[in-house]
This record gives sequence, C-alpha cells and structure tokens, in this order.
Amino acid sequence: MFDIGFAELLVIGLVSLIVIGPNRLPEAIRTLALWLGRARRTYSQFRKDLEQEIGADEIRQELHNEEIMAQLKDTQQQIKQSFDLDTKPSSAPKQQNPDDKRQQQSPLHKPSQPEQPDD
Repeated sequence: MFDIGFAELLVIGLVSLIVIGPNRLPEAIRTLALWLGRARRTYSQFRKDLEQEIGADEIRQELHNEEIMAQLKDTQQQIKQSFDLDTKPSSAPKQQNPDDKRQQQSPLHKPSQPEQPDD
C-alpha cells in the first residue's frame, strides 16, 4: 500500500526511538497498533456497508453472467461456422451426361455405334 521497505522501517524505528525514548516506545507502538486496527475495521465495515447498499454483489453476479453468456455466444458462433464449413461442398458438383454415367458404371462395356461406311 505504502511501499515501505526494510530501510524505511529502520529509519522510522530509529527516529521514533530518539524522539519518544526507549521507556515509552513499547507503549507508543501498542497505541499505534490499536489505532491502526480500529481504522482497518472501520474501513472494512464502511466498505461492506457501501457494497451492500449499492448491491455490488448483484452487479458482480450480473457481470459474471453476462461474461459467461458472451463466451457461450462466441463458442456457438465458432461451432456454427465450423459446421457450415463442414457441410458446404468445396466445389459445385458437375452435371453429368447420362452417357458418362453409363461409362462409369461399366468401363469395359462400350456402347455400340453403327459404323459409317467410307464413301
């Protein structure tokens, strides 16, 4: 919260030792800890009351539900797109002649055509 490192704590401790003195320092630390505890509890209670008043839990739940619904819609669209891609043929089917079908059915059999006389 305050980003106080070890060096800063050491300086604060030394200054407080010099200013307050070694006899009253433990009592001052206890008093400071009590005040900090009260401030934290007051802040926590205030925050809890405020969240309860504005309905923060309900808002969080609605946002969570909307987020889930958005993810479901995205997934549904992806599945639909992949299904559409799978069901669409890659190219249009060719129109076949009935003669082509006969040739495919029996490749060894050739239709007999009358020979034309050479004139």
